[in-house]
Amino acid sequence: MGSERVAIIDPGPDVEDHVRALVVELGTALEVRIVVTHGHSDHSGAARRLSDALGAAVYGPGSLSMVDVPLADGDRLPTDAGDLVAVHTPGHAAEHLCFHWPDRRALFVGDVMLGTGDTTYVASYSGCVADYLDSLQRMRTLDVDVLYPAHGPPILDPGDAFDRYEAHRLARIRQAREALAAMPEASVEELLDYVYGPTLAIGMRVPAARSLSALMDYINGTS
Repeated sequence: MGSERVAIIDPGPDVEDHVRALVVELGTALEVRIVVTHGHSDHSGAARRLSDALGAAVYGPGSLSMVDVPLADGDRLPTDAGDLVAVHTPGHAAEHLCFHWPDRRALFVGDVMLGTGDTTYVASYSGCVADYLDSLQRMRTLDVDVLYPAHGPPILDPGDAFDRYEAHRLARIRQAREALAAMPEASVEELLDYVYGPTLAIGMRVPAARSLSALMDYINGTS
């Protein structure tokens, strides 16, 4: 965002042609800040190469090795299109930041939400489900009319989207509770079909098992 004082949010994967195109696009900017929401390579992989090419600093969660300038909750980044305000929103990743654009009543949500559907991956660390539900509630308090996810089109009805994403996660928690009550001695693998159904694709079993383990961690922590 911006034209002369620019922030580029989540520059993407470390692919040479992709980085070269970004360098060309940003070549006329007077000041560039490279901003990452979290450390997954499809978001931050290009940050270091782009930084070296442009002589621009990388801003984002302080736990990430490619970050030059750590951002804390509430920190502001100026652009000529208005400030971006960092909002700590763990869940998809422990370090995840969203970026509030108050002047446009907008929020860049990274991977907390996607442009389509009603779920995102929440399974990467202990406590992630509780964090994710808290992050959804926190985002509800922001005065926004549009959400910009890193994947997919803008979300033009934030309230409805927050409802859908919360309802999906709570439904999965209920299903996991029911599965544990029905089969208290079952392994995660044995519980998968109960929660996700027998049609779960083979390629999705590993991420689904991780997601179910995260749900069980949440249930055990709130029992």
